[in-house]
Amino acid sequence: MGSAFFYTTLCFIALTIVAASAEEFKVGDAVGWRQPSQNETDLYNHWAANKKFHIGDSLRFEYRNDSVIKVGKWEFYHCNRTHLASAGKDGTRTMNLNRAGTFYFVSGDPEHCKNGQRLAVEVLPLHPISESPPQPFSQAPAPSPLSISASVSSAVPLAFISALLISVIVVAIAGLA
Repeated sequence: MGSAFFYTTLCFIALTIVAASAEEFKVGDAVGWRQPSQNETDLYNHWAANKKFHIGDSLRFEYRNDSVIKVGKWEFYHCNRTHLASAGKDGTRTMNLNRAGTFYFVSGDPEHCKNGQRLAVEVLPLHPISESPPQPFSQAPAPSPLSISASVSSAVPLAFISALLISVIVVAIAGLA
């Protein structure tokens, strides 16, 4: 009975660490969500290009006399809002990035969208616990036969691997008791 409680507690801690790493991004930073001028039609593409979005992160849109609409890919490229996924007109809107994949957002004003007020973000899997810079391949030691391959360890969050390893150890210890 005690080992089940211990196992549950460890899983809760691992999930809390992953959830605590989520970030909220203010779209456009100081500029906010507005119609770009003629010289900055790629404003939101450039803004998103410098960021890494993960499951659990959120986007905060701040605007005046405008709106933001979450749309599908077709509506994004055609600035067509006939099939709305969700809309908001209150001046501030927070959108949760709850899955991996591409999310599309446009201004509620079709002319603003055509002038560049639209944003596509690619959402990656859960945040890793720490993001250390990659080591040059030539200086990396050869992996041991018991280690996880580099492609798997970079694709799977460290918290998940840790939780899985802890779970296996706890189950093994519980089986011995």
